Amino acid sequence: MSNSPESVNNLEDVLFEEVELEEYIRANKPVPRARRYVIRIDKEKRVVHAPELTGRQILELVGKAPDEYKLYEHFRGRQPEPVGPDQEVHLHKHHVERFTTMAKDTTEGRVEAALRREFRLPTADEEYLDSLGFAWETLKDHGSLWLLVHEWRIKAGYNVRTVTLALQIPGAYPDTQIDMVYFQPPLERPDRRPIAATCTQLISGQTFQRWSRHRTSVNPWRAGVDDLSTHLTLVDEWLTRELMR
Repeated sequence: MSNSPESVNNLEDVLFEEVELEEYIRANKPVPRARRYVIRIDKEKRVVHAPELTGRQILELVGKAPDEYKLYEHFRGRQPEPVGPDQEVHLHKHHVERFTTMAKDTTEGRVEAALRREFRLPTADEEYLDSLGFAWETLKDHGSLWLLVHEWRIKAGYNVRTVTLALQIPGAYPDTQIDMVYFQPPLERPDRRPIAATCTQLISGQTFQRWSRHRTSVNPWRAGVDDLSTHLTLVDEWLTRELMR
């Protein structure tokens, strides 16, 4: 039997082999009955074989437990809503598009109250940052837009293990690329060799170490594909390359 909705009159009478939930919700189509459902949790896709799942079961699909992580369901055109560990999500009825997780933090109430949100990032970027569990801020400083991510973990081999990582966000982002990266405190190599192409940068009155690292013609910014998450992957690559130099 064809899996094309146009080939049937009543989806309730059809059992599809596999349905990717996000595709149907984004197309504003009802989710049909299926043997398998593909759901997205953060950036990972998982296959499930039942249309009803608890929050606990969804977290387990990505190796997370409800005592350490919170789960949110995302809807088309609506704000995300929390899902309790024993709360059931009905994929047919709830019109949930995807899920995100967030690490629990016993100090998050105090920390969140002090965080600045002076401009908004694209929704997907904010959800990505929240899913990492780090405290983050957006601020405006002398006409420039900055993202600060606190307690960013640095690869072993440098003088510190966590930093505040800063990125300058172009006004035309995400069509325009994010460039370079900034660290506080400054990073040092274990052998004390100078790190090339670095200098200081004042951001909201604080001194950061600027790493002048750029994309190349082999790895250009891809509008519509690249975003905050892919740039941070590139930052990790720059950190690894420096230690191999």
